[in-house]
Amino acid sequence: MPRKKPVRRKKVKPGSVGLLPAETKAASVGLQGLAHQVEEDGGAVLGTYREPFGGKDLLLAALPIDRVEPTPYQRDASETHVKRLMTVIEKIGRFLDPIVAMRRDDGYWTPNGNHRLQALKRLGARTVVALVVPEQEVAFKILALNTEKAHNLREKALETVRMARELATLSKQPESSYAFEFEEPSYLTLGLCYEQRPRFSGGAYQSVLRRIEAFLEEPLARALGRREKWARKLLAIDDQVVTIVESLKARGLTSPYLKPFVAARINPIRFSKATEFDVDEVLGKMATAAAKFNVERVRQEDVVRAGGAPAADEG
Repeated sequence: MPRKKPVRRKKVKPGSVGLLPAETKAASVGLQGLAHQVEEDGGAVLGTYREPFGGKDLLLAALPIDRVEPTPYQRDASETHVKRLMTVIEKIGRFLDPIVAMRRDDGYWTPNGNHRLQALKRLGARTVVALVVPEQEVAFKILALNTEKAHNLREKALETVRMARELATLSKQPESSYAFEFEEPSYLTLGLCYEQRPRFSGGAYQSVLRRIEAFLEEPLARALGRREKWARKLLAIDDQVVTIVESLKARGLTSPYLKPFVAARINPIRFSKATEFDVDEVLGKMATAAAKFNVERVRQEDVVRAGGAPAADEG
């Protein structure tokens, strides 16, 4: 499948984009309805404005903390990060970083701010300050918005496939129309693998998937069906790779690089300069290569020379 070349960003003149400071005050009348809903929900509207880059309306509000939850398809909060935020908030005695939220089903979802939200809840806070976005579709911009703690591959993949399932119930648009929300087509296939096998080493296979996969021009529900078949094939290949790794270990080869090493060795396109591939064909060749893999021909220096990093999905 062809992959689109990255678009080179055009240079812009400094100070030429967006609103002037005075222009940010003129929020549209359309925010009045949302402001009224916030007040009825027990919240307090602190202000309205137009954000300075795109001129979109935003509402700054204090929300009842028990009415705010993370979007249901995002990653679980990191215990370590939540505790760290609790310590910082207590130490400085202030909460200075509003979360992003949107009103949904008489409550509020946050796609950006769950760690801060959980820290406040554990500290017993009654209120959380939020930038309330009128457009509910922002809830699906998790990967782009969430910068407070970097996602690892497993988290990205699982969030992406959960978003895809939710969107499939709401839209018949092709998978390709959600390229921004999903970021990488490989995240969808890997997410399906992680659901079946939580300790799956997706990092060992991401390089080949990124070359052979593209966003599909099919409705999300149908596209997910195709990716489920690819995920099953990839999990079967992983079973073979695990067996090979165990055989290499039995021969005395011990290295954190063994699984990426084997995955690279069975990659049929690692030396190819082509830009278009058939996913099923490549996965089929990988399975065949894994079945023919000769562990007796692998030497310790081969693994050392391959270098690189182990498939670290827990980072």
